[in-house]
Amino acid sequence: MEEELNYATVIFKTKEKPNNLEIVSDYLMTKEQASDTKPVVGENEKKAPLCTLLHLLAAGLGIICVILLSAVIALTIHLKTVMSENDRENVRLMAQNLLLWKEKTNFERQTEELTRQRDGLNWTMSVILEYEYFPVNTHCPQKVCKPCLDGWVPFKSNCYLFWNSDYSYHWRTWEGSRSYCRQMDADLVVIESQAEQEFINNHTQAYADKNHGYWIGLSNKNAMGTWMWLDESNFTVMYWKTKERGYRVSCALSLPHEDPLANWNKASCDMKNRWICETRALIKLD
Repeated sequence: MEEELNYATVIFKTKEKPNNLEIVSDYLMTKEQASDTKPVVGENEKKAPLCTLLHLLAAGLGIICVILLSAVIALTIHLKTVMSENDRENVRLMAQNLLLWKEKTNFERQTEELTRQRDGLNWTMSVILEYEYFPVNTHCPQKVCKPCLDGWVPFKSNCYLFWNSDYSYHWRTWEGSRSYCRQMDADLVVIESQAEQEFINNHTQAYADKNHGYWIGLSNKNAMGTWMWLDESNFTVMYWKTKERGYRVSCALSLPHEDPLANWNKASCDMKNRWICETRALIKLD
């Protein structure tokens, strides 16, 4: 067995300062107490700073993560709000543009309709002014105006009367035919286009023999002896049957049984035939 050492403190009852032995005894006791507690305190002191640093680092990272997450959430909400506002604004602008387009389209349509009505009224007024006494009851029975009178055929804002009597005593000379048309506030037809030429051919009928046809408003009955329309318009379209010389004073016939684009014939103006009258429609048709 190890021997236990006991140290005793010797106190000298003297007024003198403690001697060296007393100082040594106190020192040994202090050192022993220190050696018993030093290993535990030292280990705790070494571990405590390391744990505290890790805790602080983890807490800092957690705070940073929370801050970043909050920032992401806030940014996402802001972006959604901005995008939602932009979408609503875009939808509003699209709806506004669509409304403006519809209004513009309606306005243009109304303008076109008003323009058409204005032109139609101007046309009707100009036709009425051609009459010395306009026959309202004839053209507008029961207060409803018609483009053409009964028995007349409308085509491109004009009215045509095809005299188709089968009785020869109803046929007339070129001048007699024109006189009849003038009594109807019209005149012999003036052909101005291929469409009109084809329209006329579609409404004429062959009769008698191949030399008979329908008088049209074309003749060389003038001082210069040149072919000219009644309205003195330019003689630009020509649908002659042949280029043979006719009579010195000739008038033009449209022959129904010939080629539609080559059926004009030169004939004596005293020959009796059917005829075609033309006048402007009271109501504009195109």
